[in-house]
Amino acid sequence: MQQNELYPIFLKVSELEVLIVGGGNVGLEKLTFLLKSSPNAKVTIVSINFLPELIALAQNHDVEIIEAAYHNSFLKGKHIVIATTDNIAVNIQVYSDCKQQNILVNVADNPPYCDFYMGGIVTKGNIKIAISTNGKSPTLAKRLRQFLEEAIPNDINELAENLNNFRKTTGGTFSEKVKTLNELTKSLLIK
Repeated sequence: MQQNELYPIFLKVSELEVLIVGGGNVGLEKLTFLLKSSPNAKVTIVSINFLPELIALAQNHDVEIIEAAYHNSFLKGKHIVIATTDNIAVNIQVYSDCKQQNILVNVADNPPYCDFYMGGIVTKGNIKIAISTNGKSPTLAKRLRQFLEEAIPNDINELAENLNNFRKTTGGTFSEKVKTLNELTKSLLIK
C-alpha cells in the first residue's frame, strides 16, 4: 500500500508573498481557497486576462492584480507560487523558474510539478484541520472536509480557549502538564 509522505504545515501567508499565475477559473478557485483559509494573505496575481469574479474578490483583500504575460521577474521576493494557466508550457516554465530560485511551487492539476498540494481545510475558530489525498482525489478531500465540518461542533473553539487558559495555570514539568491535559481531554475520544 502506498503511503502519503507529505508533511503538513500551516503557513502564515499573511507574512509571506504569494504569486498566482493565471486569472481564469482555476486561478479564481485557488485564490478563493487561499483567502477562505487566510483572509489576510498577501497575494499577487499576474495574468493576461482576469475573470470579473476574481477581480471582485481581489478588491476585497490584500491582492495585487497585474495584467501582463508571465515573466520570471514576477518571482522576485515571492515565497510561494501557484501556476493556474491553461497553457501547459507556461505552467512548466513557472515550475522551472521557481525550482531554480528555490521557491515553493504548485502547478494546478499537475502533481509531478508540485512541491505542495492545496488540500481540503476545515476551520472552526482556532481549530484547523488539513486533509490530503496525496494529490489523488480532490473530490474525496472535499467530501471529507464536508463531513468534518458537520461532525465538529461550532463551539470547539471555546473548548480550545478554555484548555489554553487551563494549560497556563498548570504547574509542573512539561511531561506533567502533558499528562494532566491528556487526562482532562481523554473523554473527547469517541470509542
